[in-house]
Amino acid sequence: MGSGVCVVGSLNVDYVVRADALPGRGETILGESFRTCLGGKGANQAVAAARLGAQVTLLGAVGDDAHGAALREGLAADRIDLRHLRIRKDAPTAVAFITVARGGENMIVVSPGANGTLRPADVESAEESIRNARILVAQLEVPLDAVARAAEIAAEAGVPFLLNAAPARRLDSELLEWVRFLVVNEEEARAVSGRGGERPGRCAEEILDLGASAAVVTLGAEGAIFLDAHGLRRQDAFRVDALDAVGAGDAFVGAFAVALAEGMKVDRALRFACAAGALATTKEGAIPSLPRRPEVDRLCRP
Repeated sequence: MGSGVCVVGSLNVDYVVRADALPGRGETILGESFRTCLGGKGANQAVAAARLGAQVTLLGAVGDDAHGAALREGLAADRIDLRHLRIRKDAPTAVAFITVARGGENMIVVSPGANGTLRPADVESAEESIRNARILVAQLEVPLDAVARAAEIAAEAGVPFLLNAAPARRLDSELLEWVRFLVVNEEEARAVSGRGGERPGRCAEEILDLGASAAVVTLGAEGAIFLDAHGLRRQDAFRVDALDAVGAGDAFVGAFAVALAEGMKVDRALRFACAAGALATTKEGAIPSLPRRPEVDRLCRP
């Protein structure tokens, strides 16, 4: 195996507006500052991993438009391998509309655009990169059949598969049996497990029963838990001055993937990922907030 992280996932441009509070159903409110940022869970997690020292390959799709060009330029600046990034002439680059309230809570609506065009054939053309990776990372903002094909290739090559099951949905047991690490937040854990209203630990147990080897549930200000056949581990959150939670989950996933690729033990990997997620909340935006290795290492020190 090589030393890299292979990410299969989404890329989009984020339109972010800050407001005093999130709007209620049918409510119109006045916002404050507005900014445009590069994002998408695939791009975010790829950049998170690259900034923490991994060699990263990204497989996804963008439109043949200005947004797509901006994403390619931004990702190249973080030295991400874009050989397998598809440029579609018949679909626009995806966009996300994000409202961020004071304290960091957010609401997000994504128009998938080119992300929705990723197919198993695109994944197969990147088979060598998947097989040579130390870990494969994917999310659910691209078609499930593309994710499943990537997982299958990784399983055949003995490459661990980390799935960030977001946006959340119930998943079939065949896909989950390929998942070495399933990472979700509390609400996503309930959706994936089908255990609405249950505590995170019980949801994690159900996720293992469905086929995943290990479940990681992020708990925001309460840290994260990890459950596998050896039992439950918990990592408390790092205390920081949170400004914007957008990108924090992706920072966690990217950092956890890097830690695993580097051979860190689970307890250390969980601490490393929680530190990256915490630091991402201290800056605005998704990709602009993703921390670099020295910052995370400093926060991890006792």
